[in-house]
Amino acid sequence: MEDFVHKLRQYAKTGTPAERRIAKYFTEHLNDLPFETAASVADRLDLSPMTVGRFLRALGYQGLDSVKVEIRETVTTSPAQLQSAMTELHQDAAEGKPLAVLVAEQIQALHHIYHLTAQPNWAEAVGLISTAREVSIATHARLASLANHFCQRLTQARDGVRTLDGADNRFADLFARLAVDDALLVIIDCRRFAKARLLARTARRYGYKVVLISPQQADWMADQSNVMLPLPAARAPDLDNLPPLIALLDCLSESVILEVGEEAALRRRRMLEFATVLGETANH
Repeated sequence: MEDFVHKLRQYAKTGTPAERRIAKYFTEHLNDLPFETAASVADRLDLSPMTVGRFLRALGYQGLDSVKVEIRETVTTSPAQLQSAMTELHQDAAEGKPLAVLVAEQIQALHHIYHLTAQPNWAEAVGLISTAREVSIATHARLASLANHFCQRLTQARDGVRTLDGADNRFADLFARLAVDDALLVIIDCRRFAKARLLARTARRYGYKVVLISPQQADWMADQSNVMLPLPAARAPDLDNLPPLIALLDCLSESVILEVGEEAALRRRRMLEFATVLGETANH
C-alpha cells in the first residue's frame, strides 16, 4: 500500500496532465476506491476509461480491482482526506441536502459527547458506577435494548449490574429491601419515560445515588440526581436522540472499564474462556 501511494505521489509531480489528475484523485479518495470503477473515475475526471486503465497498468496493476484487493485491509483516512470530506459535508449541509444535514448534526452531537467526557460530572459518574456495591439501570421499554447493551458492557468491569424497564421487570423491585446500602440507579431518560422524575425522587429519598442521562432541554431539577450527563437536543421534539445516546453509553461503559483497569481485563479473559467452554458467544 505504501508503494502504491508513493507511486501516486511521483506521478502527481512528474506525470502527464492526465496522469497527475488521476494520481491526485486517487491520493485524495483512497477510501472511495473500493466503490469506484475505471469508468466512474474517468467520468469524474472527464477522461476516457482507457486512459485510467493505462495509468493503472503503468503502476503495475491490471485494473482497479487489483488495487481494491490491496487497499481493502490497509487503507486509512489521512488528515487531508478527512478535512476534504468534512468540507464537502458542510457544503452539502449548507445547501440543505437532508442526509448531509443529518450526518452533520450527528457529528456535532459526537463533539458534544467528547467534550462531556472531559468534564468533572463525567469523572464523577464513572467513579460512582465503578465503585457502587450494585448498579441498576432504569429506562423506558423502548430503550431497553440499549440499556441491556450498556449493562453487558459494564459486566466486563464489575458484578451487580441489572436493568429495569417497567415492562419485563417493575421499578418497584428497587424498593423490595428495607434499606439500600451504597446502591446506584442510572436513569436513561427519554420523552416517553413519564415515570423518570418520580422514580428519581423516590430513589434518592430511599437512599440510592442517581446518575441521570437526559436531553439538555429536559426540565430536571438539580436535586433530582447526584450527577447529570446531558445529551444534545434532539432534531425534533417528537424524536428520541438515539445516535448520541448510543455514543454516550459506549463511552461511559468504556470509561468504567478503563477505570477498573486490570481487573476488567481479567474478567474479560475469564468470560471469554468460559464462553468457549459453554459454546456461547461472548459479550463484547
